[in-house]
Amino acid sequence: MELLPSGQSNSVQVLWEDQQNINRFSSLINEKDELKESLEKLKTEKDYLDDLSLEMELLDEDENIQYKIGDVFVFLKIIQAVERVDADNEVLTGKIESLETKIEELDSQLVALKSVLYAKFGKNINLER
Repeated sequence: MELLPSGQSNSVQVLWEDQQNINRFSSLINEKDELKESLEKLKTEKDYLDDLSLEMELLDEDENIQYKIGDVFVFLKIIQAVERVDADNEVLTGKIESLETKIEELDSQLVALKSVLYAKFGKNINLER
């Protein structure tokens, strides 16, 4: 059974080091996908916090609102709740920046592995999605 298009033959031998590079590439792709998924969730949560912050600014400052801390809701003044939301927003921003940095590092490793694998295997390997 031939998996290559007709007229092409595989004359490149896959060495143990090559297989290790292919495995590393695969695991980096999976890790990147997981980080991207986490990043999207954090960005969505940050958008929700931004919207909440805007809505809270419209409320009367003397009002008490329910704010969730862990599994419990407590009543806080608007000012205190806005401060907590802003603090949570800063934490999320830090996490987002950290994940973006990790994704960039993975991208650079993937580019390096792609160049090594394409140099060895040429059209005999497909590393694109």
